[in-house]
Amino acid sequence: MTALFITVPLAMIIATIALIVLLQSLKSGQYEDIEAPKYRILFDDDAPIVKDKKGNG
Repeated sequence: MTALFITVPLAMIIATIALIVLLQSLKSGQYEDIEAPKYRILFDDDAPIVKDKKGNG
């Protein structure tokens, strides 16, 4: 029975911390656009590498 007096408040503290982290990530815009990152890898935005006359790139 004494184990419940330790584990229940400890579980409530952990759940409260998790809720605070979730709310903080929602407030900062972490979940604004969940679709774009998976398509971003398909598009090549890098400029092409141009070699000079000596062949150094």
